This record gives sequence, structure tokens and C-alpha cells, in this order.
Amino acid sequence: MLAALTGLGLSTAAGLNAYIPLLVVGVLANLTDAVKLPEGYSWLSNWGVLAVIALLLVAEMVLDKVPAVDTVNDAIQTVVRPAAGGVVFSATSAAAELDRSTWMTEHPWAGWLLGIVLALAVHALKATARPAINAGTAGAGAPVVSTVEDAGSLGMSLVAVFAPILVVVVLLPLVVFAWWALGKARRLRARRRSRQPDAAI
Repeated sequence: MLAALTGLGLSTAAGLNAYIPLLVVGVLANLTDAVKLPEGYSWLSNWGVLAVIALLLVAEMVLDKVPAVDTVNDAIQTVVRPAAGGVVFSATSAAAELDRSTWMTEHPWAGWLLGIVLALAVHALKATARPAINAGTAGAGAPVVSTVEDAGSLGMSLVAVFAPILVVVVLLPLVVFAWWALGKARRLRARRRSRQPDAAI
């Protein structure tokens, strides 16, 4: 069960920022015994690969804090973040150990699928909320929210590895944020629709 929570936490973190959980898993696999990469994932601990991931992380952190550019970046990340979620879920052996199921061990694609779905759900929330936040704050909210998301991704990654039992507790604020963000997006759409007839007149 703890392995499943680790996979859940890392995949959620990937939905916020694809590169942070990949970097955390790779570095920890190199420097500690906290992460043991299964067969076929040794590339994730290669320092050359980690250097590339670090460069992509820097670019992501800059682009995601610029209003309008962040929306374009989110469109590009629609593929990257779910893929990263699949990698980190599988790379931590969460799929193989989920509920001690031999079926999961015999069907490794299921771990990828779980990670992809979780990361995609979080990414979709982020991509939906960001335009509403930008519009509501005239762009001033973009760097603030992006910084919070980066910190959340790092925090969730570390919690997932070192204290997976806390993943459920950490996810609660994310659920609250999701509820608020979706409500904000709906209100913004309602305002736009109400202004359209006035513009036509």
C-alpha cells in the first residue's frame, strides 16, 4: 500500500511539474537507498539524463511564470506531464506492489496507465485554472501560482518518497484548490457569456 501511495504522490507531482519528480527520483536513486529503480529504469539515475532534466526544469520554471506564455507552455506539457507521471509511478515499483497484486506485476503497462491518468487529471486542472487566474489578476497571479505549484510538486515528491502515508493528507489542500479553481473558471465563463449580448447591442 505504501508503494501505491508513493506512485500516487509522484504522479500527482508530475501533473504540476513534469521535471521535479523525475529529478527527485533520479537523484535519490543515485545518492540514497530511499529509491530503488526497477530493471529497465536505470537510465533515470544517469547524471547526463538528470542534467538534461534539470535544464528542462529551469526552462519550465521560467516560462510558466509569464502570463499568456504559461498557457502555451501548458498546451505543450499536455503530453510531457502525463508521460512523466507514468514514468515515476512505474520507476518506483508502485505498480508491481500495488495491493500486492500479481496481476499488476504481470501487466507493467497498468502502472504507466495509472501514472498517466493521475498526472493528466492534475495537469488538466492546472491548465484550466491558470487562464482564469491570469484574467482575474491581470497576469499578476501567474508567477505566484506557478511558484506555489513548483513548491507543491517538490514537497509532494519528497513526501511520496520519505513519508508516503502522508500523501493522502497532502492531497486534501489540492482537492480544495481544485474545487475553488473549477468554481472560478465557471464564474469567469458565466461573466463572459453575460457580456456577449451587451457587446452585440
